[in-house]
Amino acid sequence: MVSSGFSFELHRAEPGAQVRARDRVYWWTGDVAGLGTVELAYPAREVVPVADQGLYVGTAVRGDSIPPSTFRGLGYTVQPRLARGLLTVAGQTASLSRSAWSTDKRARGLRISALGREYTYVEEQSKRHHALERAGAKVVVSRSSWKNPKTISGTTAGATDSVDLSLAILLEGVYTRNLSLRGAMISAPGRIFSRVGS
Repeated sequence: MVSSGFSFELHRAEPGAQVRARDRVYWWTGDVAGLGTVELAYPAREVVPVADQGLYVGTAVRGDSIPPSTFRGLGYTVQPRLARGLLTVAGQTASLSRSAWSTDKRARGLRISALGREYTYVEEQSKRHHALERAGAKVVVSRSSWKNPKTISGTTAGATDSVDLSLAILLEGVYTRNLSLRGAMISAPGRIFSRVGS
């Protein structure tokens, strides 16, 4: 267990040299509550088999004392979408479900079963604010901006541990705009054209 009620912040790192747009990797790094350095990166090419890299995109979290987690899904620019998603935490595959037809944000939330735990990941007041919850623990994460934020900040409540933090940080690297009905309607054309182009 880490502890209850602390804050953390990851900062976007920039590549030192000019990188072609298709080779660019975005990453955020920072120290998290006694767990040492944690890094979020996307697209994480090592997550997707070479044969699938034209269709799927990955994101990954790794760190000094945090279980590695990865997500692979259909690509939406450089981020994976929830569509056909595959989530792994500490090397174990997790199950995902959600109600795409609900109009309520809470009901549209992503339900995750990982390592014997049941989580719900929801959009809070806006597309830049999310919460990952399980019985007795919650991680609230916010971005300084929607696209490639300079910082990703979080606060915890309850008996939060490294697994909770790994998942909450990882999901900031996944395109989750459709967790709200408004976001689903706004992002639908891009998601449809992205799928048609694949």
